[in-house]
Amino acid sequence: MSKNIKLISIVLFALFSFFILLKGLDKSNTYSPSIDKSKIDFNFKSKYLFSEKEVFLNELLKNEGMTLINIWASWCLPCKDEHAYLLKLKSLNNLNIIGINYKDNEKNAKKFLSELGNPYTNIITDPNGINSIELGAFGVPETYLIENKSKLIIKKFIGPIDDKSFTQLTKIIQ
Repeated sequence: MSKNIKLISIVLFALFSFFILLKGLDKSNTYSPSIDKSKIDFNFKSKYLFSEKEVFLNELLKNEGMTLINIWASWCLPCKDEHAYLLKLKSLNNLNIIGINYKDNEKNAKKFLSELGNPYTNIITDPNGINSIELGAFGVPETYLIENKSKLIIKKFIGPIDDKSFTQLTKIIQ
């Protein structure tokens, strides 16, 4: 009798475990920030790269026009690939480009900019990556085109800016 109770308990536990695992297979295994998020809270404080002064990101967004927020790092090879496109975008009128330096060594970030040029109007740091993740970033590089007045995301680019995304950006901006 006790053998039957043990056998029934084991079978019931196995069935219970099977159905729990089966239920888990129906869930999405994509755990990432929302891509559909069109409005972001830009009210976080960060330090400028070239000074000890702290600033709120929303203070860097101008009242008119658009802002391009680019999350980058000196250790990121695709960031080097997209850097030339950012320098070209810098020449466009009324485009505010904010760089968020992601999980980077300050000395390396400054060297990166001195060697390749600085396309940014302002650069803030994100040494632990929390602020970038709060913005909805997957990693680096990542770029957001923001309409300043409404603070809405017009376009989000995951990965480096290339010829195709550069063309899209220039069409939207002009």
